[in-house]
Amino acid sequence: MSESRLSVQLYTVRDAIAANLTEAVTRLSTIGFTQVEPYGFIERADEYRAVFDATGLTAPSAHAKLVGEDLAPIFAAATKLGVTTVIDPHIAEERWTSRELIAGVAADLNGFAKVAADHGLAVGYHNHAFELENVIDGVSGLEILAEHLDPAVRLEVDTYWVAVGGQDPVALLGRLGDRVGFLHVKDGPITTDDKAQVAVGAGAVPVANVIAAAPSDALLVVELDDFDGDVFTAVTDSYAWLTAKGLK
Repeated sequence: MSESRLSVQLYTVRDAIAANLTEAVTRLSTIGFTQVEPYGFIERADEYRAVFDATGLTAPSAHAKLVGEDLAPIFAAATKLGVTTVIDPHIAEERWTSRELIAGVAADLNGFAKVAADHGLAVGYHNHAFELENVIDGVSGLEILAEHLDPAVRLEVDTYWVAVGGQDPVALLGRLGDRVGFLHVKDGPITTDDKAQVAVGAGAVPVANVIAAAPSDALLVVELDDFDGDVFTAVTDSYAWLTAKGLK
């Protein structure tokens, strides 16, 4: 297992992966990353395994939809890639409008975690903005979820979408505490315009304060949902900014 806290979500370079998976992932390795976070990996597990073996990259976390899916092939592919936590990246917005519905989301994730444990894996959940925009009795939907989650289920807090959702990511991380195992670290003007996102450290998010508020062992996953320019330049600049802050 790498001692680095830095990773990168492969969705960031999805167009390059569609063109040539091996070249795209290898390029991230040459930037300096030792860890990546795959998405859509089930059908391409053999390709990912080959490039991981060639570069020494590891994938401690990966994204896969779990609700309504056959879990066996997901967990088998994750095991092949050495993934330890499979993170559901999106559960439908209509399920976040009441405490009862959110408790149902937690029940689903807790059930997935039990199945995952049989494969030596853990399960997590990644937020967007709506889980923070939906506030019930003064508490955000994401925090209500955390109240109902088994401790085995870890949160991957997308700190940019927390801010877009109207919450202070620093304060939220303080309240969630060690429930957080992963951060999506991204930057921009804090709007819903994905193309306006920029390299980490170049936008309006107080990234250093956000990272300081997270658990010290949380994996920091760089991501741009989109970018109006050469995305590899933005990823390189993000890596340089984070490593200049003493993060490796």
